[in-house]
Amino acid sequence: MIPLGSDLVALVTGASSGIGEATARRLADEPGHTHLVLVARREERLKALAAELAVPTTYVAADLTDDDAPARIADHVSERHGRLSLLVNNAGAAWRGTFADEGYANVRRTMDLNFDAVVRLTEELLPTLRESAPSAIVNIASTAGRVARGGSGAYSASKFALAGWSDALYAEERAHGVHVGLVLPGFIATEGFPAEELRERRLTRWMVSTPERVAEAIFEAGPGGQAERYVPRPYALAAAARVLTPFLVRRALGGKAAGTLVTKTGADAADAEPK
Repeated sequence: MIPLGSDLVALVTGASSGIGEATARRLADEPGHTHLVLVARREERLKALAAELAVPTTYVAADLTDDDAPARIADHVSERHGRLSLLVNNAGAAWRGTFADEGYANVRRTMDLNFDAVVRLTEELLPTLRESAPSAIVNIASTAGRVARGGSGAYSASKFALAGWSDALYAEERAHGVHVGLVLPGFIATEGFPAEELRERRLTRWMVSTPERVAEAIFEAGPGGQAERYVPRPYALAAAARVLTPFLVRRALGGKAAGTLVTKTGADAADAEPK
C-alpha cells in the first residue's frame, strides 16, 4: 500500500459515466477525508454526480483535447484543493474502422484523446503530484494495448503508447514519490459499449466485466501500489501469449470478425462514437 495521506485529493477524468463514475463512487466510499475533482465534457452529469457523493467534490467541465484544458484543470486543483494525491487518467474513446478505410485521420483523433491528452494533463499536474508525494497516477489503458485486432488499430496504437509511456514514467517518478500504475480492461459493459452480444452467450459471458470491478482495480493500482491490473484478470494470459506465441495470436485474431468488437474504457465514449 502507498500511504497517500489522511486527506486524499483525487482527480478522475471521464467521470461523467462508466468507469470514471464508478471510480469516483469507489473513492468516495474510502474511509478517511477524501476530496474529489471530477473532469468530463458533460457538465450536467458532473454536477449531478457531485451532488450525490458524500465527500467534498468539485468538477471541471472540459474537453481534454482543447489547448487550454490542462492549465484550466491545474488552476482549479491549485485554487480549490492546493494538492493532489491521485490522478486517474480514464477518459478515452474508440472509433471503429480499418486503416485502409479511415486512414491517418482516425489514428490522429484517437491519439489526440487517448494518449496526447493524457500526457498533456499529466505534465501540467506532475509538479503538484511531486509536491504532494507520496502520490500516484493511474493510467487506464486496455488489453487492446497489449493485443491488437483488426478494425481497432488506431485504438490499440493509442493504448500501446499509453502502456509504454506509463512504464517509463514509473521508472522516472519513483524517486520523486509518485507511483504510476496501469489498468488494462478487456470488455467492460458501459454506456458506450454495452457488450450485449458477448453477455448473451454463456461461453463469452466471462469476458465482460463491470465498471465497478475496474474501479477496484484502479484503487489497487493507485493507493494499493500495484504495477498493473487486467480486468478481468484472465486477459493477462492473452497478453502473455502475444509475447510468447505471436504467430498463433495473430492467426487467432486475424479473422474478419475480430474487427467487429472494440473495447472502450472512457466514460465519454458514447459521446465520441460516430453515429
